[in-house]
Amino acid sequence: MEKTAALASEILLGIGGKENILRLENCMTRVRVEVVDETRLELARLKKLPGVSGYVKQGQQHQLIVGPGKAAQVVDAMRAQMAGEGGAPDDAARVRAQAKAKYKAPMSDALRQLANVFIPLIPAFIASGLITGIINILKRPDIVGDFANHYPNLLGVLGIFGSAVFAIMNILVGVNTAKVFGGSLAMGGVMAGILSSPQLAQITLFGEALQPGRGGVIAVLLVVVLMCWIEKKLRSLLPGSIELILNPLLTTLIAGGIAIIALQPLGGWISESIAHGASWAIDRGGLLVGAVLAGAFLPLVLTGLHQGLVPIHVELVQAHGINPLFPILAMAGVGQIGAAIAVLMKTRNARLKKVIKGALPVGLLGIGEPLIFGVTLPLGKPFIGACLGGAVGGALISYWKVATVITFGISGLPLALTIVTGKVMLYLLGYLVAVIAGFIFTWLLGFNDPEE
Repeated sequence: MEKTAALASEILLGIGGKENILRLENCMTRVRVEVVDETRLELARLKKLPGVSGYVKQGQQHQLIVGPGKAAQVVDAMRAQMAGEGGAPDDAARVRAQAKAKYKAPMSDALRQLANVFIPLIPAFIASGLITGIINILKRPDIVGDFANHYPNLLGVLGIFGSAVFAIMNILVGVNTAKVFGGSLAMGGVMAGILSSPQLAQITLFGEALQPGRGGVIAVLLVVVLMCWIEKKLRSLLPGSIELILNPLLTTLIAGGIAIIALQPLGGWISESIAHGASWAIDRGGLLVGAVLAGAFLPLVLTGLHQGLVPIHVELVQAHGINPLFPILAMAGVGQIGAAIAVLMKTRNARLKKVIKGALPVGLLGIGEPLIFGVTLPLGKPFIGACLGGAVGGALISYWKVATVITFGISGLPLALTIVTGKVMLYLLGYLVAVIAGFIFTWLLGFNDPEE
């Protein structure tokens, strides 16, 4: 913990202190900071800190890659140190910075908001995916014999544990969407509950029976964003004495009515188009589509546009029960493994060797940011080699029609536990080929070995 506190202190100094922080948060591997005054940042110092394996900027957000699990610890330590510091931040400067950020990178900001809806769900998806993998193993007589017939109740309970997140998916998305867009959390859950209510099937509208849950998370996102806007508007219009009573009533009636009449059908059309379009592209495109998807995924990560794929993963699982897209994209990270091994064998830079040895284990587990931002991207050509290696693996995974039963959350080798029956060995073979291809491309392309 002393190292974590020391790193948090160094990051605070490099950022410009507590008073320069506009927003502080973390994801699985990154410390994410938005600042009041960009000129006070010491980026060169931050990038060289022991424990920081990479840096990237997305929109107004500065992101320091410190590793899985450690990101949350560092942010907690930073907040504790900030709470203990004296002095108040310059509120006027904060307001100016917020106003300035509001009109910059609208697409990036929208994708960040979308990602913030789903990022809190990642632990639940990880648990669900691993439990599903355990069930898949316990059902295989060639591995565990007659276990399934002897312990059916145990498998049933594990099945409940593994599928619980999907049973309440829409509610969780509704609550998180309301939180991100500034609405009441309970009202966000209520909107999702309206769209998922089994009683919708008993109602006929325009000559057709309504479908509970139609549109999935896409419909929920649309409805809850509208709900937040209506709630804020009514809050500014209604007198304070009756706002507490009339706002939730009117918001529910207005947003709920629009949802059933227009937004749920629209969300249904969008979600069905996404699911069918993605499945059609993968089925018909084969090698080419798989290569393009996997090869282009790492550049998407750099721009933040990959965040827009999250609802597609969810829709594929909700529509078909399997996700053929995620194993293809996972090959992008696998190509990083081969590229990093090639760099490790060629470089004479002791610090670079240390970074690679520290990042490879988590890279094998599907967490690729330390390798991307700490190794391949700064060197240039190895990043290209990693993309090409991922493209080779993605082409094979697509051609073999490998699919997983989860939306997202785990990748790399652990993803093999969640691959559909009969495709596990093909996934592992694709993984191995992507590593070899990433190694070969990087070895042939070469790189300028940095000096100590």
